[in-house]
Amino acid sequence: MGNAGDEDSKRSSRAGPPAAAKQDVSGIGAAFAPAMIGALLSRILHWSRSGVGPRLLAAVLLFSSIVTLTLTVLQLYLDYDREVGVIETRLDEIGRSYTDSLGESLWNLDQNQLRLQLDGILRLPDIRAAEVHEIADRPNPIRVSVGERSTRSVVTRDYPLNYTAHGASRPIGQLHVEATLSDVYRQLLNRALVILASQAAKTFLVSLFIIYMVHLLVTRHLVAIAEFVSKYSVARPPPPLHLERRRPYDADELDKVIDAFNAMCAKLERAYDELRDANANLERDLNIRRRAEEDARASEQRFRDYAETASDWFWETGPDHVFTYISDRAGAFGMDRKALIGKRRCDAAFDRDAEPQKWREHMATLDRHEPFRKFEYRGRDVVGRVRHFSVNGQPIFAADGRFMGYRGSATDLTGQHETEERLRQSQKMDAIGQLTGGVAHDFNNVLTVITGTIEIIHEGLADKPELAAIAQLIDDAASRGAEITSQLLTFARRQPLEPREIDVNGLVVETAKLLKPILGEHIEIVTRLADDAWSAMADPSQLSSAIVNLAVNARDAMPGGGKLVLETANRKFDGTGSADDGDVTRGAFVMIAVTDAGHGIPAEIRDRVFEPFFTTKGVGRGTGLGLSMVYGFARQTGGTVAIESEEGRGTVVRLFLPRSEGEASNRMGPVQAQAATRGRETILVVEDDPLVQGYVIAQLGSLGYRTLVAADGATALTLVDQGARFDLLFTDIIMPGGMNGRELAEAVRLRRPGVRVLYTSGYTDDTIIHEGHLDPGVALLQKPYRKSELSQKIRETLAGEPPA
Repeated sequence: MGNAGDEDSKRSSRAGPPAAAKQDVSGIGAAFAPAMIGALLSRILHWSRSGVGPRLLAAVLLFSSIVTLTLTVLQLYLDYDREVGVIETRLDEIGRSYTDSLGESLWNLDQNQLRLQLDGILRLPDIRAAEVHEIADRPNPIRVSVGERSTRSVVTRDYPLNYTAHGASRPIGQLHVEATLSDVYRQLLNRALVILASQAAKTFLVSLFIIYMVHLLVTRHLVAIAEFVSKYSVARPPPPLHLERRRPYDADELDKVIDAFNAMCAKLERAYDELRDANANLERDLNIRRRAEEDARASEQRFRDYAETASDWFWETGPDHVFTYISDRAGAFGMDRKALIGKRRCDAAFDRDAEPQKWREHMATLDRHEPFRKFEYRGRDVVGRVRHFSVNGQPIFAADGRFMGYRGSATDLTGQHETEERLRQSQKMDAIGQLTGGVAHDFNNVLTVITGTIEIIHEGLADKPELAAIAQLIDDAASRGAEITSQLLTFARRQPLEPREIDVNGLVVETAKLLKPILGEHIEIVTRLADDAWSAMADPSQLSSAIVNLAVNARDAMPGGGKLVLETANRKFDGTGSADDGDVTRGAFVMIAVTDAGHGIPAEIRDRVFEPFFTTKGVGRGTGLGLSMVYGFARQTGGTVAIESEEGRGTVVRLFLPRSEGEASNRMGPVQAQAATRGRETILVVEDDPLVQGYVIAQLGSLGYRTLVAADGATALTLVDQGARFDLLFTDIIMPGGMNGRELAEAVRLRRPGVRVLYTSGYTDDTIIHEGHLDPGVALLQKPYRKSELSQKIRETLAGEPPA
């Protein structure tokens, strides 16, 4: 302890004087440091804002830093890529060298050998962890691991372990290897610090030298020039400017600037003298200026009149109401302004004879020289298309009160009229759709009974061919009625669709093959398909039927033969539809166009072609439901259909379908007809129509099912509450009594969770179908249906999958 005390005392004695000295120095620094640091910072701040030199220095430093950082990042990336490549190569070598031996050891369940082999892998450079686990259907499969696994800065690789037995290779496990990147990152960081430090020092020294040379050669002379300019006076010009610098053998840029500046000063002096002469000539120009101001006021008044009448293009007429001027803007709306010059408005109008009283009143207004606004009339453009105009006019009078004519503007209202007409047409089609949908509901109930009854009669007349033929005629007529009803529902947008992603080009090609025997040899079918056509979201069977309907109409329009063109294209709309695109909303659509070279459609019936039962064909040559079905299918799918036709030049029908964001699904093969399948389950039948109810009970009984019957939802719930046992609820959707089929099914499921439900209807309304799609998990049997369809749908609903 004595030695320790001596040692401490020695340390204390040695440390004493420096500590005192340090205290003295600190005291002096405390007195002077704030003032020195403040003055230094102030000078640096003032210097950085006071001239070109500091900004040049900053620019050089910034540019050099960017270049240095870019090159450094590139070098580090190349180094990183090389190091990672080495690790990847090492991992590939592990896969080639170790998997066979590890698979052999794993097959022999030799965990010691597995661990020795994994230790060998772990000793390789940069390898952090390795693991082998067995793939086996037994408890506690083998799993051997070495090293420490991590989730950061690692490269992992999994290798399958196989074992070949009796000539067949089978997977028995998997090798997982992790390689660390920590050493790579550490080397890259050290390398980056060295590069950045050396480049920063070099850049700073070079920048200081540049700033010094710029100051010596340029900036100090610029200050002298600025002082000369600030003190220069044209009235009392100073002597020419000269810089205090050693002139080189040849004049440099600064010398040229000084010479040019001295020459400019001499020119300013001469200009000052010429200004006095110009003031003497100013009075002489006043008369010219007054006349110019009068012309400007007249021009201003003219354009003020135009602005007050507001519009798309301007016009002028003389005292006889003949056009003397029409602005170029009229050409943008298809008008021939040169042809209109020299004519009166009434001479160029299309509706003068149709509305004589309107024109008489307008001409009387013109004769009274009164202003008018929003006078609407119809005319034709250069291609003969009818256009709607709205004109405003203001009479012009001379200074003495003499009538000079009219000035005004005209607005093209064709687009507005077409939009209103499309809206009226859409509302009319919706109203017709609601009516036809209601009719189809009752008609389907009747057809259901007729179709099923004819099946029973047909089976009983197998030995009476004459009566069987009559029954077959009735069956064919009922099938035709069902087809017409389906078309009515499609037009009314109440036909349940099964939309999916489809390849439009593929469907068009397949449909074109079906069209060849339908259309005949005298019709040439040409396809023009877009290579990048999108997938569409639509019901493929309905789409194929729509194309067939359009093709048949095109064939009838070309009785002597011709060319039928099927075309696809992608279209995007911003919400502003045109006459050629129908009432398409905003979005992406796939267009299918069917073009013929037939006789075309007269303009007076063009707006009625989509109405149901409207046809220009003779009696017995069609129902008039083809185009209406196409229209209803397109609107229910979320698209639309547009028609463009001209007599003698053919027709183009464009079908727009919403684009699908996914890829087109594979085309499904043809569905084979299913034989009637029997069963023994109990079915609760809820049907309000007595005819349909009796038919269903008879058919289900013939198939072996037991039935419980209710005419409405309330009666069915009473049976459920009384404990009636059944396996399937078979209910109509549209029923009286305030409860539809969907509401009945929900009420039954509250009482009997998991009960199976099969809906049936001839008109679904919006109960189980929304936006044309069946709700998920809903089973629907559409009326009318046959015995085999009834049997198949019941088995599908009870089993959860189609019957074998």
